Order: sequence, then C-alpha cells, then structure tokens
Amino acid sequence: MKSFKSYLLPAVITAIVLVGVVYFMTPQQKDTQESPAQQTNNQIPEEPTKITNYDECVAAGNPSLESYPARCTANGQTFTQDIGNELEMNDLIRSESPRPNQIVSSPLQINGKARGNWFFEASFPARLLDANGKELALKPIMTTEEWMTTNFVSYKGTLTFSKPATATGTLILKKDNPSGLPENDQELRIPVRFE
Repeated sequence: MKSFKSYLLPAVITAIVLVGVVYFMTPQQKDTQESPAQQTNNQIPEEPTKITNYDECVAAGNPSLESYPARCTANGQTFTQDIGNELEMNDLIRSESPRPNQIVSSPLQINGKARGNWFFEASFPARLLDANGKELALKPIMTTEEWMTTNFVSYKGTLTFSKPATATGTLILKKDNPSGLPENDQELRIPVRFE
C-alpha cells in the first residue's frame, strides 16, 4: 500500500502544471498606467473650429495674405475679407474715408470722389446701418464743385449717430436717382466697425 506522501507529490505537480496552463492561456490585462505620449495618442482629436468667414479665420490665428481684398486660409478653405462692392463701383465712386472695415465713431467724416452723374443738385444720400440693418443716420453728402460732368468731383459730409448695439455696420453711399426708376439705382456699400 502506497503512503499518503507518494500520492501528494504527483497531485501537487499536476496542480502546478494546470495553474501554469490556465495562466498562459488566459489573456493578460495590460498595465493601466500609460505614459503621457500614449495618453496623447489615445485621445480623440478635437474637431477643428468651424470657420465661416475671413474675420473668424484671422481670429483663429491663421495668417492673412497681403492682397486686396485680404485672404485667409484655414481647413483647406480660403476666406476673403468683405470690402463691400468697392471694386465693382470704383469707376463711379471712390471713398477715401471711411475705408472698408475702418473703425468709426460719431461724428463720422465722409469724403471721396464720385462721377458728376452720381449727384443730383450737388448731393447724394448717405445712410449708416448697424449689422441688423437698423438705420443709424441718413444725410445728404455734398460737393462744392461743378457736378454737371461725367468726371470725378470731390464730396464730403458728416454723419452723427448714437453708438449702436452691434460691432459692425454698413455705410451706403447711394446714387441720387430723381427718376425713381430701379434700373438707375446704384450704391457703394462700405463695411465699417464701430468703436
């Protein structure tokens, strides 16, 4: 008859072998401590800020190209600075002050040159609107030069207005149109920023 010890040794060896097999067959959990580099790589990348216009592009720190109008590129898109319709109207009317996107305050000094046929009785209307289209001021702008010509003549005037609730607005220099016919309507639109 075998002794208890003779059964015990093979049982212990078998148990050790089984524990080893189970250990190596079971997937091991990795160390949960990650290095800072691993943590950075595992983070979900932030979505780029949605940029919809030139001002947002520049505010996000993207460079502005030195062109006129200025341009800014972000997320594979190019955004052009709003300068109103200055380039389209350049052969009819030119604004020396204010310039597009200039910071303005009351009283706003307006001057430049326009073709004589932009005037009627030596004047044309100027309107200042806030960003919501609310009228802040309306006043005729005058010339002291001979306006019955197709040449450029100087104009100047002043608009007084209360500080608006919006940060931006539009100055509209409208061709005087005594006929009232829509086909004779023209205007220079100048975006401005309020102080």
